Amino acid sequence: MAQTVLHKANTRGHADHGWLHSYQSFSFAGYYNPQRMNFGALRVLNDDTVDPGMGFGKHPHDNMEIISIPLEGDLEHKDSMNNVAVIKNGDIQAMSAGTGIFHSEYNFDRSSEVKFLQIWIYPNKRNVEPRYDQISLNLEDRHNKLQQILSPNPDDAGVWIHQDAWFHLGKFNKGVSTEYTIKKEGNGVYAFVLSGEVIVNGETLSSRDALGIWDTDKFTIEAGTDAEFLLIDVPMKF
Repeated sequence: MAQTVLHKANTRGHADHGWLHSYQSFSFAGYYNPQRMNFGALRVLNDDTVDPGMGFGKHPHDNMEIISIPLEGDLEHKDSMNNVAVIKNGDIQAMSAGTGIFHSEYNFDRSSEVKFLQIWIYPNKRNVEPRYDQISLNLEDRHNKLQQILSPNPDDAGVWIHQDAWFHLGKFNKGVSTEYTIKKEGNGVYAFVLSGEVIVNGETLSSRDALGIWDTDKFTIEAGTDAEFLLIDVPMKF
């Protein structure tokens, strides 16, 4: 029988730095909850809003796969691999920190907020050469269907990382449903609702709620209202 864990939006950690509002699905920085350390290889899912012109100064990472998904506004990125980029809604960015990188992230806009998801995945290889990947997605490819935006395979749709993980985005009209088959034996899925109401395996979720599900091959997803959601398919043991 499928195992599940429900994370309601209002149970997440919250950091208010004035210029940054961060809602944290798992323990991070000043938020510590021993029951919320990770979901399998998924270590961090931060739901961040950054004030105009503000951002995260240069800071280090190593041995982590870092994915940024902009939801609103423009996010400026600079790193020690000499990458300079601005990512916006419809883009996805992935970095393999590997042996170590420095990067900074700022709100490129001086008049409006930027909102983005910052996601960290434990890698299946340590001390790899750092790398950067960024693509623009076709938003129509998630309308009433699942759009793959990340995988372990450089030849598949979306960006790729050093882990047996798959990400999908869906933007469903009310009443649309589908069945999701977990990509690899031993994986589970963390379903995170971006907007609207989504019914996952019979559990009704609202905006920013999440349901982790594992020990099953597949599950159903139905939009209770017009809705948008993210599926994070990751190894439960790694």
